Amino acid sequence: MLNGVLQLDDFVTLTLGIIVLFVGITVTSRIEFLKKYNIPEPVTGGMVASILGLVAYLVFGLEIEFSLYARDVFLIYFFTTIGINARFAQLLAGGKPLLILLGLTLGYLALQDVVGFAAAAAMGQPSGVGVLVGSASLAGGHGTAIAWAPTISDQQGVGNALEIGVAAATIGLVIASLLGGPIAKFLLTRFDLTTDHEGDLVVGIERDKQDETSITHLNLMGAILIIHIAMILGFVLNEIIAGLGLKLPLFVSCMMVAIAMTNTIPLLFKRVAWPTGSKALALISDFSLGLFIAMSLMGMQLWEVAGLAGPLFGILAAQVLVAVLFILFVVFPLMGKNYFAAVLSAGFAGFCLGATPTAIANMSAVTKTHGPAPTAFIIVPLVGAFFVDVANAFLIQFFLTL
Repeated sequence: MLNGVLQLDDFVTLTLGIIVLFVGITVTSRIEFLKKYNIPEPVTGGMVASILGLVAYLVFGLEIEFSLYARDVFLIYFFTTIGINARFAQLLAGGKPLLILLGLTLGYLALQDVVGFAAAAAMGQPSGVGVLVGSASLAGGHGTAIAWAPTISDQQGVGNALEIGVAAATIGLVIASLLGGPIAKFLLTRFDLTTDHEGDLVVGIERDKQDETSITHLNLMGAILIIHIAMILGFVLNEIIAGLGLKLPLFVSCMMVAIAMTNTIPLLFKRVAWPTGSKALALISDFSLGLFIAMSLMGMQLWEVAGLAGPLFGILAAQVLVAVLFILFVVFPLMGKNYFAAVLSAGFAGFCLGATPTAIANMSAVTKTHGPAPTAFIIVPLVGAFFVDVANAFLIQFFLTL
């Protein structure tokens, strides 16, 4: 410990992340409100841990810093499992919904920046603050906010741009985690919706089927082996793309390789036991996503967020209100006004205010209770993890020139 800062290494951080995930599972199972409104279990555990961290800081002056390398590895794990589950037949089936969701997302990104721009102006803040508390930090997340903060600081004279961007992304992540489940619950109840898909979940195992699920060490090890091969090839692809002057998140290239493997290897080698759709892969996917979310939230430094109150919270309140109205009156009707649309609405809340893993966690919490919606788990990562980042860069640059 140095100057009141306790730095924890990778192994300890990972161990605490598993504990936090178990805490979330236990607390959620015992509080009816959390179960009823489909609050993701890792969100519950992560929030409990971050509040304890705030208490340690306020009472003992102790700041805890986590090493998050393992968290980022689990993110790559998760997106690789999504790729392994993506058959071309499902991608084609999701073609029309994918295009509709893409159009809605691009329109919402622009709307998000307009709201931030207008709210910042109404509060007498520089326009750069509106862009930061718009698609840069909300749909874009921490990475985009950190990447654009120096530019906004230089061009708009926002001295604390980095702090504002990180705080907005952090609060957005929390709100997105807590908002998706209740939105889906409202829609499912209001329109009396149920799943029409028979089969297993893409992420996790349905709660009423967990006791009857059989997973052997062989199919679990086989799934892990294929995930690792896809990750290695994804890293190689990422290096090749970087050599061409293009920058692509590593988890995206791993997901692309996994999709290619899933749609070629089982056809060429029919005796290979491929894990697509297996309970083993669903379990690995759920575990890796849960750890990523839990470790992300348990590392939040809530005291820093509280220090940037005022205009930040005013703009965020406007963003949340617009997001809820957009999901209820635009996304849900245009996506079909059915069970799939309700699950996807929970996911849309996740990535428009937080991040793609949050979207998947929201949808997973809903489907574990109410049943599968496999197409949603195919199209949301494609839109949220790839198209959003590309379109966002152009929109942010456009609004900064206004």
